Amino acid sequence: MKKTVLTFGLIAGAIVSVALLAGISFFTGPDGKANMDGGAVFGYTSMIVALSLIFFGTRSYRDKQLGGSITFGKAFTIGILITTVASLMYVITWMVYYHTSEMTQIFGQQYADHLRETMQAKGATAAEIATKMEENAEFMALYEKNPLVMFGVTLMEIFPVGLVISLISSFFLKSSKAKQV
Repeated sequence: MKKTVLTFGLIAGAIVSVALLAGISFFTGPDGKANMDGGAVFGYTSMIVALSLIFFGTRSYRDKQLGGSITFGKAFTIGILITTVASLMYVITWMVYYHTSEMTQIFGQQYADHLRETMQAKGATAAEIATKMEENAEFMALYEKNPLVMFGVTLMEIFPVGLVISLISSFFLKSSKAKQV
């Protein structure tokens, strides 16, 4: 099981890590301003594509190691372990990039600008926007100063996607072939 988890987890992690870096390049304009909505769509789409390897890894293990039969629990275990490997690679990629690029100087302000523009477009009052900007400033200070917070927040971007794909894959790949014999 370890070989399957590492193989498919590392491949999924590599895909999602490359997509993260590519997305930053693709969705940052020549003026240095990020298109956060486009980046988010691209990011979550790339996560779904990369984490589809959960299905293929679990199926490979079922067919090659277990003779075509797997329980929901065993399939879920494999899926969540693949998710964990890929998620850790994603988080490490972001944290290394964040701390070795200009991102440390611009990310907080770009996110605040995006948040303000989104709220204004939805008709929020000046008081609501000011309150949200204050909350965001407090959060960003914590995010930027505490690596555990950054790690946790970044992990929560990808891990739930893998959790859902693991559940769906486990449901479709489980078999009762062994019971029919």
